[in-house]
Amino acid sequence: MKPALFLELVLLAALWGASFLFMRVAVPEFGPVAVAALRVLIGASILALFFAARGRLKELAADVLPLCVVGVLNAALPFSLFAFATLSLTAGFTSILNATAPFFSAIVAYAWLRERLTPYQVAGLALGFGGVMVLLWGKTAFTGDAAAPAVAACLLATLSYGIAANYTRRHLSRASPMAIATGSQIAAALCLLPLALWRVPSSMPALEAWLAVVALGVLSTGLAFILYFRLVTYAGAARAMSVTFLIPVFGMLWGMLVLDEAVTLNMLAGTAIILAGTALSTGLVAKPTARS
Repeated sequence: MKPALFLELVLLAALWGASFLFMRVAVPEFGPVAVAALRVLIGASILALFFAARGRLKELAADVLPLCVVGVLNAALPFSLFAFATLSLTAGFTSILNATAPFFSAIVAYAWLRERLTPYQVAGLALGFGGVMVLLWGKTAFTGDAAAPAVAACLLATLSYGIAANYTRRHLSRASPMAIATGSQIAAALCLLPLALWRVPSSMPALEAWLAVVALGVLSTGLAFILYFRLVTYAGAARAMSVTFLIPVFGMLWGMLVLDEAVTLNMLAGTAIILAGTALSTGLVAKPTARS
């Protein structure tokens, strides 16, 4: 990978890792659904302007229904669930659970699309599950707080990502990645806005919360998606997907630097095991073949 593209990959990881920090700041003031709604509304506006500038908005008309499904599964539902989770979990902890999305995608592909799993992928799924157990070690009782529902929300969100990825492969294989991103964010905004208006905050959120939610929409959604699809175009999908390995690093880093969150040994060990499982289950690490 060229140095400039590698820097873009690191920047993308920093932006997506920061999304958990921004949610930690904004959600207590706005509420989970309102934060998710504002995030996709701002992100969709940026993506639509970028797409329109290229004269390609008409591409969205061909796949309205599938884009709506992806909008719910890949944005509206998981963004709301992660926002809810940040009320109880640290930014770093939440970002680590986010890294389970690729091996949920592999499980859904096996169960739904009947894709055969190699022994390496099965080992990766088992390893990833073990990583989650290490991450949760010492928190299994979850007494006195809402950590258990928050963890369940994160895992449901990553399962939703996995379903969305496989649905996209099956029903939107001919659509461009940028069209999928733009259309799904617009659909997510239309889905969440009525719910957000129904749960308007009782008092005006603080300026810090407004800045966090704007940064979440502009930087961690609109700009991040544009960067991601630049990487897919110029570096390839497999290399772009390697951003998964860097997001928890930045999630923990931003939480530690800005919110003074602790980074525990369990978190570091769980991250390493989950990412190793992700590498195996997604095929990023494959069985070496002998040369003739």
